[in-house]
Amino acid sequence: MTGGRVPLIAVAHGSRDPRSAVAVEALFERVRRLRPGLDVRVGYLDHVAPGPGAVVAALAAEGAGEVVVLPALLTAAYHSKVDLPGVLSPIRAAHPWLRIRYADTLGPHPLLLDALERRLAEAGVAGAPDTALVLASAGSGDAGANAVVEGIARELAARGPWREVRAAFASAASPTPDEAVRDLRAAGAARVAAACYLLAPGFFADRVRERSAAAGAEAVSDALGDCPELARVVLDRYDAALRPVGTGVR
Repeated sequence: MTGGRVPLIAVAHGSRDPRSAVAVEALFERVRRLRPGLDVRVGYLDHVAPGPGAVVAALAAEGAGEVVVLPALLTAAYHSKVDLPGVLSPIRAAHPWLRIRYADTLGPHPLLLDALERRLAEAGVAGAPDTALVLASAGSGDAGANAVVEGIARELAARGPWREVRAAFASAASPTPDEAVRDLRAAGAARVAAACYLLAPGFFADRVRERSAAAGAEAVSDALGDCPELARVVLDRYDAALRPVGTGVR
């Protein structure tokens, strides 16, 4: 522990693809630079060590009396609602003196729209009346999480000047990215691009890129990864979790 601040434990999903952890670690190194003295640690729910339980236990052993656990996920669904709380339950039982504050997921947040536009600009894409956009997320069995992505698509459309912005899902829901690209082409869009609403590169980002391109997308942006806007979202969620009124202790 450093700086007398409540440590932040960011918990990402984890992936077998090593590019994913590299991107996640780079993002949280950026967070450390933005908030010097804040003890920022990263854990993973699957595929990559350390797990969140090990990170929390290590901080408890070092004398922490309070921590903020941040689900490093873009939507609130099974992993943030069930999986991670289930992992934390025995940790709470083993360390009853440790106060665990549970922050909100990264998304939705207005800064994520800026991050999406940053990645699109890097891919050479800008909104235009003849250009349609597919906003592609991983997808979820949680209808509420998918509805959030659809809401983000509407917000991007309102920022314009896109012809249309349509949500798509790489798994668990429809339309898929390739279906959305083909539908937009059939509806008369002269150009179609795709934006990856994903935290890090890996299986789903590759699927979005490959299937969107195969269906006729002219450009596909990278996953959000290590970008300034996302680092600011992390600190916003951290600060909110520590306020007396807000997310609070769960």
